[in-house]
Amino acid sequence: MRNFTHDLIERNVGLLLVLVILTISVGGLVEIVPLFFQKSTTEAVEGMKPYSALQLTGRDIYLREGCYACHSQMIRPFRAETERYGHYSVAGESVYDHPFQWGSKRTGPDLARVGGRYSDTWHRDHLNNPRAVVPESNMPAYSWLEKTKLDPAEITPKFKAMKTLGVPYTDQQVKDAASELVDKTEMDAVVAYLQILGTAIKNKN
Repeated sequence: MRNFTHDLIERNVGLLLVLVILTISVGGLVEIVPLFFQKSTTEAVEGMKPYSALQLTGRDIYLREGCYACHSQMIRPFRAETERYGHYSVAGESVYDHPFQWGSKRTGPDLARVGGRYSDTWHRDHLNNPRAVVPESNMPAYSWLEKTKLDPAEITPKFKAMKTLGVPYTDQQVKDAASELVDKTEMDAVVAYLQILGTAIKNKN
């Protein structure tokens, strides 16, 4: 029987592949499994509330339009990051996000703490004509959001789905969700979503 040596592993592609997969699996389990039992990653930060019907709808539009492709929602714990954007991102801010929007791609500014930084009017102007408020911006305009009415009937199934995933909506909140979207536009929803980002940490501090 040949000795189980480094040379044997390198020459046997199948064996090398099995050992690589085994090593990555064990390493992944050691890194990931403990996170499921830490309060800092499974419980919402103090004062954080689930998205309202308008905010959740705005988040869906944000995803639909691909805003995440240029704007991250993750401030890394480095001085340059925190001085520019504020407190670094923590997992407890994203426990109600399915899927969460953390990422390192950042063509435009990070949006993790944008909530409350600008007025609703500023956000509307920025979405309608980005260069009107940020001359150097290369973001496209999203002026049609102002003209597109929301369909209140679409939110109830979303609330039910989020509740199934563990978001603590009450039965009454699910029942009343549609009424919040009456006569609202997609612009209203996106602005509502942007204005809530990062406010739990801000309020906590």
